[in-house]
Amino acid sequence: MSDNDGKKTLGLRGGARPGNVKQSFSHGRTKSVVVETKRKRVVVPKPGAAKPDTQSGGKPSTGDPKRRPAGISDAEMERRLNALKAAKARETEDAERRVAEEKEREEDRERRRAEQEAKEREQREAEDKARQKVKDEERKARDTEDAAKAAAEQAAAVPADPDAPVQRASKQAPTATPARKQQEREREQRPTRGKGRGDDGGRRAGKLTLNQALSGGEGGRQKSLAAMKRKQERARQKAMGGPVQREKVVRDVQLPEAIMVSELANRMAERVADVVKSLMNMGMMVTQNQTIDADTAELIIEEFGHRSVRVSDADVEDVIKEVEDNPEDLQPRPPVITIMGHVDHGKTSLLDAIRNAKVVAGEAGGITQHIGAYQVTTEGGTPLTFLDTPGHAAFTSMRSRGAQVTDIVVLVVAADDAVMPQTIEAIHHAKAAGVPMIIAINKIDKPEANPDKVRTDLLQHEVIVEGLSGDVQDVEVSAATGQGLDDLLEAIALQSEILELKANPERAAQGAVIEAQLDVGRGPVATVLVQYGTLRQGDIFVVGEQWGKVRALINDTGERVKQAGPSVPVEVLGINGTPEAGDVLNVVETEAQAREIAEYREYAAKDKRAAAGSATTLDQLLAKAKEDKNVKELPVLIKSDVQGSAEAILQAMEKIGNDEVRVRVLHSGVGAITETDVGLAEASGAPILGFNVRANASARNTANQKGVELRYYSVIYDLVDDVKKAASGLLSAEIREKFIGYAEVKEVFKVSGVGKVAGCLVTEGIARRSAGVRLLRDDVVIHEGTLKTLKRFKDEVSEVQSGQECGMAFENYEDVRAGDVIEIFERQEVERTLD
Repeated sequence: MSDNDGKKTLGLRGGARPGNVKQSFSHGRTKSVVVETKRKRVVVPKPGAAKPDTQSGGKPSTGDPKRRPAGISDAEMERRLNALKAAKARETEDAERRVAEEKEREEDRERRRAEQEAKEREQREAEDKARQKVKDEERKARDTEDAAKAAAEQAAAVPADPDAPVQRASKQAPTATPARKQQEREREQRPTRGKGRGDDGGRRAGKLTLNQALSGGEGGRQKSLAAMKRKQERARQKAMGGPVQREKVVRDVQLPEAIMVSELANRMAERVADVVKSLMNMGMMVTQNQTIDADTAELIIEEFGHRSVRVSDADVEDVIKEVEDNPEDLQPRPPVITIMGHVDHGKTSLLDAIRNAKVVAGEAGGITQHIGAYQVTTEGGTPLTFLDTPGHAAFTSMRSRGAQVTDIVVLVVAADDAVMPQTIEAIHHAKAAGVPMIIAINKIDKPEANPDKVRTDLLQHEVIVEGLSGDVQDVEVSAATGQGLDDLLEAIALQSEILELKANPERAAQGAVIEAQLDVGRGPVATVLVQYGTLRQGDIFVVGEQWGKVRALINDTGERVKQAGPSVPVEVLGINGTPEAGDVLNVVETEAQAREIAEYREYAAKDKRAAAGSATTLDQLLAKAKEDKNVKELPVLIKSDVQGSAEAILQAMEKIGNDEVRVRVLHSGVGAITETDVGLAEASGAPILGFNVRANASARNTANQKGVELRYYSVIYDLVDDVKKAASGLLSAEIREKFIGYAEVKEVFKVSGVGKVAGCLVTEGIARRSAGVRLLRDDVVIHEGTLKTLKRFKDEVSEVQSGQECGMAFENYEDVRAGDVIEIFERQEVERTLD
């Protein structure tokens, strides 16, 4: 298509056009630059275009489709216009609302400002009234004083004419006094007129501060009524001629063995600065955070006029008082029976037969390693509480605790084994606790059973059964067949009736911790045997160095209970730490008391341990250092599942060793093996022994990286045996000598290059070159050493038999004579073990 056709070509309208611009530089230099200029597009309406419709917001109306943008329908155009109108309406409403809110805020500020001014005005008026009242009182006092002075002057004057002076004085007095009063009144009112509006004590009255404007008098800080009263009192005292001394309040100040200066001032209700000043006057340069002794504090208390009351740190335990129960409050309680005896004599099996449970199957190795507490109800409905104690020698403390909290001890003796060491120990525990015993002769069903031997052996330990005219009951039982179990329960019931066991269930609970452990999911858990009162859920208690609030109570069957009465064993949850087995649990009123008692016990125990482990003199320190230098130590870390097992292992470790080797327990605790334990073991080069516990994942990884040995055990025998073997490895081997022969020196020859050589005859045994030799002269040892050479004729040989001649030369020794005897021996190293 050509341009001659009268049609325009496709292109951009109003495009850029080229142009030239001249640039100027320094020193008169110029340069022409080609630039592009763009023209601004100007839109000129065509003739007959639609005019804006003022009624539709300045936009073309929808009446004429030609004046509407292309592609938009009537409905769409109507919807757009309606939306535009709604938006404009909303903008108008928002503007009106903002104006209303601003007006409301302004009115609120004006109102609060008016209230603030009204409060200040009332305060000023009250202060003005009080000040005016004080001035009126002062004026009255001065008027009275002036009148008294005038009367005194008149009485002192002695005039010649008695009537004239009196008349003159009576005339002058009324005229002088009103004038003076008027002058004083004007002088008092003059400062008030000169001051600003409501000026009092430098307050900027009449001026609006920024804080007052922002807070409006409501949220700002206002003077309290007590502060206003104190200010008025100070003004009155100042007007009256000085401060009035308040009456001294004498207080009873509780004074412990040591007290901080600030705490002392607080208890006396005195200023700390005054107390510090008083101490400095006594020659003690102290600060408020320093501690002073009780004698010095008592002097300070007396100086300030108070009374001192001496108290001790141990007084915090006074809240735990031994309450004497009234006889009418006592009710019968179940007896607590402890099963004791030698290991493998059938204690737990007997208890299983009584409670129809299988506890032995749950114990590692078939032996009891924990104290178990169970409650059994007989066929007659009588509840009985049983404690099952371990019989192994390592569990001495567990048996001791079982005997201390029990009412009756059932001593189990196997009929085929008779009295054994742990049986004797259980007898001693029962006698020390002063509780009656019942002898249960177990395994009566075995063919080799001999119950009479058991009774006879018990006589050696002052235990006389009823069959031998004694007062101790004995019952023949069999845990395997159930024979004699009813007779045993009947004997227990009879013994409990004789004891007449009673307790008050309504008092504050007290119990003994039988066992304690750290459970992963439940935290510290203590098995408690309630002795007095009733332990309820929610009670606040203190147990040893720990305290807590009963979160849950779980009985021996694993069920949750709300309370536990006397002689009931329960697991207690909610302790802040793991207590020691054997601690006493006491219920207190408040958490503050429990926390204070626990902290005091913790500090006392720490001081006791520090005092027990420290040497007091230099000689003791030197002796201990010398002893430690000569003794080899095997360090170990012990973690156990329960407190009683850890205690038993510690006692077993103390018994391992002799004068050369001993086992040192760096740390023992309850719960899983952690990274902290691994770090301590790595620093000391000690293995970690876990008894019924395992290391967590992070601790295992750390132990593998650092090469720390982890050993797990479930039977205490195995743990003790392994530690004994490890400790035996530290013992130095024993050197033993074995004599293998004797030789007699016949002649001594001098050989060049060798020295003196003894011509010998082997008279006994054999002579070896590698053996040790001693040279005897007249049966006295004059030299001990080794052979340098051993020859048979001219040949070097390793050994010479008895009856043969040989030549011997000693290492670094040549004083050999004919007739000497040579003793030949060998050294052997023998490994030693700990018994």
